[in-house]
Amino acid sequence: MVAFSAVANGQKDAAEGPLQLKAVGVTLGDIGNPFFFQMGEGAKAAAMEIGGANVRVAVESAQYDLNKQVSQIENFIASGVQIIVLNAVDSKGIAPAVRRAVEAGVIVIAADVGAEGGVNATVTSNNYQAGVQAGEYIVKKLGGKGKVVIANGPPVTAVIDRVNGAKEVFAKNPGIEILSDNQNAGGSRDGGLNVMQDLLTAFPVIDAVFAINDPTGIGCELAIKQAKRESEMFVVGVDGSPDGEVAITQKGSIFEATPAQDPYTMAKTAVEIGWEIMQGNKPAEETILIPVELITADNVASYKGWTSK
Repeated sequence: MVAFSAVANGQKDAAEGPLQLKAVGVTLGDIGNPFFFQMGEGAKAAAMEIGGANVRVAVESAQYDLNKQVSQIENFIASGVQIIVLNAVDSKGIAPAVRRAVEAGVIVIAADVGAEGGVNATVTSNNYQAGVQAGEYIVKKLGGKGKVVIANGPPVTAVIDRVNGAKEVFAKNPGIEILSDNQNAGGSRDGGLNVMQDLLTAFPVIDAVFAINDPTGIGCELAIKQAKRESEMFVVGVDGSPDGEVAITQKGSIFEATPAQDPYTMAKTAVEIGWEIMQGNKPAEETILIPVELITADNVASYKGWTSK
């Protein structure tokens, strides 16, 4: 449960009537990714619970394009949204747009990744924890010794935190050698496939792959199998996505583990916190971390997965 403290700013004058939630804008990395689709569903559910059936909710896909996301935020401001749920495609680059929204009186809640520019609060998975869980699985599976590649992603806080978590685990195990950690696969299956093909060419020996999300990891697995090197290595992703679940359970799969997030709850919480701030109730903490759970073949059968109501 998120704790709130009452503040004077933003409280509605009783003479103006009860405060209502009328419009919410949501801009996400790429709603073609099931993770972001579920975020959109969670945001819509919260908005309707608070504002009723007539609340306006605009869910936009930025397609990892900073300029497109800036335009979406400007359109949200112009259309009079009260809350923006922002899944930044560039945590630093989005700052000027965030400042314009805040100056216009819009509540901006960063979701899944942090954003500069003065957001009112941030709701995210514990991405550092996800990286640690992935790193620990890899180290244990390799017995503390092996060559690892990291299929990296967009320059956003969630990705950076995951990579930092994994690398800190690897650093504590001198038998682990990181062969590559700077290849940006774009967070997609195609990107994972392309980056992994290059890594397989560059390195004759690879023991494990850490991919920053499940689509990237599944793309990496495909490249490895196409190269007929699946007996040499295994893959760990992050998300706990439906495709990740399937991959873990498939016979012969080398996609072995994924720290699971809850995108639906994350975005739902973001809207709820935005509404509390509108009422003058500031969250006790500016960053709300949602724990992750490592999913493997051992516990995938009991994993509830990403579900929306």
